[in-house]
Amino acid sequence: MNVKTTIATLSVLSALSFGAFAADSVNADQAQNMQSIGTVSVSGVSASPMDINAQLNQKADAQGASAYRIVEAYVNGNYHATAELYK
Repeated sequence: MNVKTTIATLSVLSALSFGAFAADSVNADQAQNMQSIGTVSVSGVSASPMDINAQLNQKADAQGASAYRIVEAYVNGNYHATAELYK
């Protein structure tokens, strides 16, 4: 999978599952009016994109974020993804 496909997959899964978690997944346009409070990453995960999204969401929630946006995602044997957090 290339980076664009991975990011697109994670974004779609984020949109589908946002109601089950405290932090909402947002896109770049939505994030423009939000305050960035840092980033979180997950790596070395050999699971599905939905599992990656769930882990990012869990970390965002633990940091007190109300929203997050996936800014990096790639596969190099295992998944790696980074999300920017917002209040």
